[in-house]
Amino acid sequence: MENWKIPGLEGFGKQIQQLFAYFNAHIGMNMATFERLMTYCTIRRFDKKRIFLRPGETDQYFNLILKGVVRKYVVAGKKEYTLQLSTEGHFIHCELSYFTGKPTAAYLETLEPVILVSLSKTNMDRLLEEVPELNRLARLMIGEMHVRKEVRDLNHLRLTARERFLQYVKRHPGMLQRVSQRYIASYLHIKPETFSRLKHLLREPKVAAPGNA
Repeated sequence: MENWKIPGLEGFGKQIQQLFAYFNAHIGMNMATFERLMTYCTIRRFDKKRIFLRPGETDQYFNLILKGVVRKYVVAGKKEYTLQLSTEGHFIHCELSYFTGKPTAAYLETLEPVILVSLSKTNMDRLLEEVPELNRLARLMIGEMHVRKEVRDLNHLRLTARERFLQYVKRHPGMLQRVSQRYIASYLHIKPETFSRLKHLLREPKVAAPGNA
């Protein structure tokens, strides 16, 4: 990957290698097919605190985050509800809008300067026709997203606020330094004042987080 040819991807060889390894593990994708896929992608850059998708707009892009943090959230009444906090190496988009072509109800906002590798819906449809094995990959990725969402929803129901907090900081140890605690509290369905009280647990030794996701 040291000689990666796509302008804008210089310096991101490790992340691109991980993406190729993911595709290769799932469908045995070879390098030639992967390089072809990447030529259909667009490199997009956004400054910090930039809302790059708003309610009423249609999400045209499936995004891999190369650098930075992106928040997905909705507004109901006067409250914001964080649905997703994603960092380097993770995908983010508004699924319903992207796959149906209907306007989204969500916002996508950068919390740091962000670099994305984005695949438009038009280019995805073209690729799925030209490279049939990508249909299997698309189904697998959609299935994984649904599984993660169901696990998260179940955890919100069966775990206490304390357990959700400890599980999150164990899996994402750097997020408290990168993201406002009110966003993390919203994502975990924890009141901000409760979240603040729970932070003392990070200073207590040998506090175990729930092991099952």
